[in-house]
Amino acid sequence: MKLIPFLGFNGKAHEAMAFYANALGGKVTSEMKYSDMPPSDGMEGCGEGGPSDPNLIAHSQLEVDGAILMAADGPGAGDGGTTTINVDVETVEEAERVFAALAEGGKITMPIGETFWAKRWGMLEDRYGKPWMVNCMKPY
Repeated sequence: MKLIPFLGFNGKAHEAMAFYANALGGKVTSEMKYSDMPPSDGMEGCGEGGPSDPNLIAHSQLEVDGAILMAADGPGAGDGGTTTINVDVETVEEAERVFAALAEGGKITMPIGETFWAKRWGMLEDRYGKPWMVNCMKPY
């Protein structure tokens, strides 16, 4: 299991990740705009019906010395942005277990399910109001 900080920005994800890569001596290893994503039922901001600016970043990943930082532009980021913890697990069963455990007493904001990039992915706020994502990636 990996715990990965996920930063939400309001239109500045590309700029911020380039800054962090330079400052930390890392490299942005992947970046995808909302316009690059296929339409997805129930996934606000993905593909058709997404943000008004299709050039906003849907996913960016920075790697430095074995550490990972992820980011995106998204709704609700506000001026200061948001920080979410992404739990990256190996199996569907572990994703469902971790998601259910973290959601207990909290609020599910995106039910866990299959996406074009993940065998399982979901979002929630835990009982303490902290945002989490659980991700079981598909091989690429």
